Amino acid sequence: MKKTALFLGLLLFIVSNVSIGQSFNNASEYLDFVSNEQQAVSRSMWKYTKAVAHSKSDRSIEGKRRNLLKTIDKAIAKIEKANGYDGDEYKNKVLKVLNINKNLLNQDYAEIIDMKAVAEQSYDAMEAYMIAQEMADKKMEEAQQEYEKNFYEFAGKHNINIIESESDLGKKMKLSNEVFEHYNDLYLAYFKVYINEVYLWEAVEANNVSAIQQNANVLNSAAKEGLEILNQKALYKNDKSVVNATKKVFEFFIEESENQIPEITDFLILNEDFEKIKTSLENTPERKRTKDQVNLYNKKVKEINKAINNYNKVNNDLNMQRQKVINGLDNANANFLSRHIPRD
Repeated sequence: MKKTALFLGLLLFIVSNVSIGQSFNNASEYLDFVSNEQQAVSRSMWKYTKAVAHSKSDRSIEGKRRNLLKTIDKAIAKIEKANGYDGDEYKNKVLKVLNINKNLLNQDYAEIIDMKAVAEQSYDAMEAYMIAQEMADKKMEEAQQEYEKNFYEFAGKHNINIIESESDLGKKMKLSNEVFEHYNDLYLAYFKVYINEVYLWEAVEANNVSAIQQNANVLNSAAKEGLEILNQKALYKNDKSVVNATKKVFEFFIEESENQIPEITDFLILNEDFEKIKTSLENTPERKRTKDQVNLYNKKVKEINKAINNYNKVNNDLNMQRQKVINGLDNANANFLSRHIPRD
């Protein structure tokens, strides 16, 4: 048997520049040529999907998608124009996988970018975005598995010995998708609660006391339910970091809704009363203003000035504490992925 050491994840390419249309002297040479093109595309695809999930720059992501499409088109053209070895069966299988990757970029990931733009608007939108991301990643993993299956079959047919490497891309994709499935599950549990705080502060900004009270109650219930759900979540490799960080966020939401929001509501009610008294005084000609009317206005001015200071303090404290727990969760998420996602 012919012994040719080929690492599927990190190939030692004995032919790095094969001219278009060139015939190949042996199967090993052709395998190197095809693998050079396919693996470069697959690795770039894998990096791209992680960027889609975590990059904050949608413009940068779209630029990467277009550049990757050009890379795939070049790889397809190069393999199409080069002669196959022992017929075109293996060549066509490789082209099929490359076209799957191309379709993923043109359709699935293009839609995912659009979905990401509105994912923060509601829980349903975020859930749909994450499900679409997982499905696309799974398709990419399956395409890589098909490529590797064809790779080994071609090598076996031509008596080429393949030395497997722990860095095989297919294994990385599989493990990565398992990690992201767990990560997404925890993130959705968090987002389901978090979105209620968004609605709460929209009501605060609108000075809608009724909506504030309603949303505060919903946030409180959701956060308490979220804590119970977290206690039932299975851990990935016994890693509690994200769960613990998410619990701190939920505990903050409970404290906020039970203790700080009522103070904010009291201020808004007081301010509304003050504005009515002020408007009434301003609409009354000075010579017709009563002593009681003026005294009431002056009393409310003192009350509102004191309340403003307390309102500002409550807001500042909330903002500082919220930033602290959210930053803690962001860091826990980043460190979790860094620990468990395979490195290149």
